[in-house]
Amino acid sequence: MGASSLKFGTSGLRGLVTELNGVPAYAYSCAFAEMLKEDGATARGNGMVLVGQDLRGSSPSIAQLCRAALEDAGLVPVDCGALPTPALAFHGSQRGLPAIMVTGSHIPEDRNGLKFYRAEGEIDKKDEARILAHHTKLNIQAVPGAIQEGRSTAPDIDLRTAYKARYVDFFGAEALSGLTIGVYQHSSVARDLLVEVLEALGARAIPLGRAENFIPVDTEALRPEDEALARQWASEGILDAIVSTDGDADRPLIADGSGRFLRGDLVGAITARGLGADAIVTPVTSNSALEASGGFKSVIRTKVGSPYVIEGMAEAVQAGAQVVVGFEANGGVLLGSDVERQGRRLAALPTRDAMLPILCTLNEVAARSQPLAEIAADFSFKAAASNRLKNVASERTGSFLSRLQQDVAFRSDLFSPLGGVAGLDARDGLRVTASNSEIVHFRASGNAPELRVYVEAASPARAESLLDWGLSLAALQIKG
Repeated sequence: MGASSLKFGTSGLRGLVTELNGVPAYAYSCAFAEMLKEDGATARGNGMVLVGQDLRGSSPSIAQLCRAALEDAGLVPVDCGALPTPALAFHGSQRGLPAIMVTGSHIPEDRNGLKFYRAEGEIDKKDEARILAHHTKLNIQAVPGAIQEGRSTAPDIDLRTAYKARYVDFFGAEALSGLTIGVYQHSSVARDLLVEVLEALGARAIPLGRAENFIPVDTEALRPEDEALARQWASEGILDAIVSTDGDADRPLIADGSGRFLRGDLVGAITARGLGADAIVTPVTSNSALEASGGFKSVIRTKVGSPYVIEGMAEAVQAGAQVVVGFEANGGVLLGSDVERQGRRLAALPTRDAMLPILCTLNEVAARSQPLAEIAADFSFKAAASNRLKNVASERTGSFLSRLQQDVAFRSDLFSPLGGVAGLDARDGLRVTASNSEIVHFRASGNAPELRVYVEAASPARAESLLDWGLSLAALQIKG
């Protein structure tokens, strides 16, 4: 029997549906419950644990297994239904309740996953290790008895309404007045909520592209058909922007009035400026212009993955930063501190959220009376691009990255077309700054058997050319 695809990656446990939907979903939920009980973390909420899900076909049955496991562990599962991951996390933080979100985020529908939350927020790497230890100790080989519906309680409030109020109360009912926004709905769990929030803030929201089947929208590696749709919708000339999210609504997707998508790290920078951040925390994959711009007092770099960004935000707060915003190159924004503005308060939410960056970006457009394309240009980001090699064995990816890092002659030969190597960052994979100032970063995905490639160059055309070069180089070395 081959090795299981299930593993903790950049955000939660993920793997093939065929390997998760059954004993594993039950067993990992039991392990999470044991960790919570060991720490006394369920006492405040009388043993209640929230369980939410996205719109994948496999999510309802996996969520049912999670709820059964929690009940069998002596806890009280709360069935929150389909809702955005950050809405589930927000309610948990407000009520002091842990949570499990059933979602595979942006990855294909044949995969799914579990995201675990303490009342304080997303679990960290130490928690992941403890869950794995409990999973091994429990050694669950079968689900005891039949899994039946109704083994849970319902939330005492409408979580979607509370999440909506969080943003309407902070931004104000007229914040987006005058804007016309296209909402690419596809199969996002936030597709209707996003329309409701935009309209509650005064914008005209136009639903677009609703799908019946799940679409794996990856904000770091957009499908050509998504880009074509955005250009088509924008060609009518009535939209100030087009917005969307990934499957569980923790990553935003934002295009300007011409249908051109903004990279996630640029969205993060716009959000951070709009919130008045004096410290930003972001992975090494984010654009190098963040430091060069001088727009932020402190820029803290981390490995890829929200747990690392969360750790960095905590360090920034301890160091005295007043407004801390974390974000990733995929666009997910984490709010590490409370924000006060014009007598309104936005509570910290240290988990990836798509709604906050969407609203902050659109608020900048409305407040400045300036097209989004011009606001984006103000940051002078280098042209960047990213994509991935799919279905590559982790052993071959690891061997390639190790050789690239350790074999100077090998590395120099590979990068000779770019004038050689000027600098290296091995914080996560290997980020190579070439002698011509271009950047090529190779990194193994934490969520799937993929090698991701990120590049920066002087122009979009050159970035695409450099990305093709990087992908081809990696494919030659890995696939032979």
